[in-house]
This record gives sequence, structure tokens and C-alpha cells, in this order.
Amino acid sequence: MVAALLTNPNFSSSLLSLKLGNVRPNSRSLIKCASVDYSHGGNVPKFPRVKVWDPYKRLGISPYASEEEIWSSRNFLAEQYAGDERSVESIEAAFEKLLMKSFWERKRTKINLKTRLKSKVEESPPWVKNLLNFVELPATVIILRRLFLFAFMAAWSIMNSAEGGPAFQVAISLGACIYFLNDKTKSLPRAAIIGFGSLVAGWLCGSILGPMVPTALLPTTWTLELITSLFAFLSLFVGCTFLK
Repeated sequence: MVAALLTNPNFSSSLLSLKLGNVRPNSRSLIKCASVDYSHGGNVPKFPRVKVWDPYKRLGISPYASEEEIWSSRNFLAEQYAGDERSVESIEAAFEKLLMKSFWERKRTKINLKTRLKSKVEESPPWVKNLLNFVELPATVIILRRLFLFAFMAAWSIMNSAEGGPAFQVAISLGACIYFLNDKTKSLPRAAIIGFGSLVAGWLCGSILGPMVPTALLPTTWTLELITSLFAFLSLFVGCTFLK
């Protein structure tokens, strides 16, 4: 075979052209595949913050951005990286997360009593603001717990009204009121003053308003002392829960 190639150049040229002919189709197919791959994925820009967890940082905006700024950033990025599906999904996910957060914040503001009271205080006269400096609105769970305690004391006094007076229940309520105030103010003298003041205020209100209640509306076992103690329970609850 080697001798034939050396002695017959035409034969070697024809054989070489035959081999090159067999190679060309494969070369063309490779070039074609490469051009197809490049056209489908090579020129498309990809979003560089796909793996950023914080939705604000992913969209490139401030944590205090308005809803209009969030929409603007989302539209700009979605248009810029529209050719890459993963990039668009990442942008949309961050946008939806911020949109839901904004929705819940607006809903929470509508039902948040503390926010409403704060806005009312800011609009009130100076003397009202000074007076409200002594008042606070604790968490709902604290209000419910203390309301349950003083309601239980009131119910206990009503159930034992036929047997004796409510002095023992009032004493326990006064002690609980001073305890709660001391835990809040970290000052036992201040807590004692507010606690005794709440008791006196409730007792005075009961002594004045109690006789005005028609006796026909009250059970026969209810005395003026019991009615007065109910006002005292209410006053102690308000004092230890809302005063500071």
C-alpha cells in the first residue's frame, strides 16, 4: 500500500481527497451545532443577583423604598433580562415577596389600635399629650391575662356575697395591682401610690354611682359594699394595666 502511494502520486491524491471528503460533513455539522448553541444562549444577559436572598438587595432598592419604586425596579429588570427564564423568575419572586409584605403592613396598620392611638395623640393639644405620657397600651395578651384575674376576683366576690364581704378579694387584687406596677415601673413606692390611688378612685366611684343603680335590677344579695368593690376591681385593673 505504501509502495503504491510512492510510485503513483495520482492514486495518493485521490485517496487523500476521499478521506477529506469523508471528514467535511462532520466538520460542517459541528460548526452548525456551535452556531446554534451560541445563538440560543451565548448573547442573553443573565441576572447577576439570582442567588441573593434579600428581596430588596435582589431588586437593587432600599428597604424603605415605596411601592412605586418597587414596581419601577421590577419592570426595568424584567425588561432587561427578559431573554433568560431563570433571571425573570428570580426577579418576579423578589417582587412578589415585597408586594405581599407591603400588603400585610397596610392591613396591619388598619387593625392596629396602637398605631391609630399614636396618630390621634400626635394631633391632640399639648396638655393632652402630657396627660397621655402617663398612659400606655400593653400587648393584647397582657391585657387579657389581667382582665381574667380581676374578673375572677369580681366573680368570686359575687358568689360569696351572701356569706361575707369582698374585703379579702379586694386585698388580693390590690396586692396583684402593686405587683404588676412594680414589675413595670421598677419602683415599689411608685407602684404602691398608683395601686392605692386606683383603689381609692374605684371605691369613690362605686360609693357615688352605686346608690344610683335601681335596686330592682340587682339580686337581693348584692349590697352597696359589693357594688363598690366591683368598681374597685375595675379601677385596679385599669391602673395596673394602662398606667405607668
